[in-house]
Amino acid sequence: MQDQALVIENVGSVRRIWLNRGDFANAQTRQMLLDLDVAIAEAGRDDSVRVIILAGKGKHFSAGHDLKEAQVKRSDFTAEERWDYEEYHYLDYCLNIWDCPKPTITQVQGACVAGGFMLANMSDLVIAADDAWFWDSVMFSMGLAGTEVLFQPWVMGLRHAKEFLFTGERINAEDGFRIGMVNRVVPRADLDARTMEIAQQIAKAPPFAMRALKKSLNRTYDIQGFRNAVQAHFDTHQVTHASAEFAEIRNAGLAKVIDQNKTTLAECK
Repeated sequence: MQDQALVIENVGSVRRIWLNRGDFANAQTRQMLLDLDVAIAEAGRDDSVRVIILAGKGKHFSAGHDLKEAQVKRSDFTAEERWDYEEYHYLDYCLNIWDCPKPTITQVQGACVAGGFMLANMSDLVIAADDAWFWDSVMFSMGLAGTEVLFQPWVMGLRHAKEFLFTGERINAEDGFRIGMVNRVVPRADLDARTMEIAQQIAKAPPFAMRALKKSLNRTYDIQGFRNAVQAHFDTHQVTHASAEFAEIRNAGLAKVIDQNKTTLAECK
């Protein structure tokens, strides 16, 4: 089980998909993202599944994309290679969670950082443990215009999103709840059970009516420009990969960024 990128469990009509790299703060490898995309698609097609929970094993939900893997395998990507890779593994995979026909819930404990933060917010609901904290470190640590998917204005409100991204500060679970990004904050010891209780309640709804309702709710954001805005930001994000600021950080090596992130995680234990 420890060698599997994901662990999947079924409780009645609820399917919980666990990120299973707890010893590495659930840093997302390419294989994990591939497996997760398949798992979400399969759950979306499975008539026995009515609700999907996304969770992370261990201390932290996810520290984001695995920068060690990126340093080894993608540090010399051309603009074309990086665009294709990030569009497929990051943008498309996130929108696949957003577009999943089944209700999705992310349960968050500990760190929810950058790519992990992006992944969590593709779900319909976010249930946070009282020790959860959220951080988008990408601009300050890597010289990039935030993560590949700019969801923050849509889940935080514009002014909160600007403050969060412009300052590079972390926010805790209670602040996430206060600004409307987090649905509920629960004790860490109760996170698994409370999230499952909410999922089981949602699962009682008629499945076709639920699917139709979710589609209408998501269309409300699409009518306001959500999808176009997300696509436009992805293009902007790619441009910042060509900046002198990013090149300076990349040429100095990602080891410093990795060490900074490890220090931050250690400080929050």
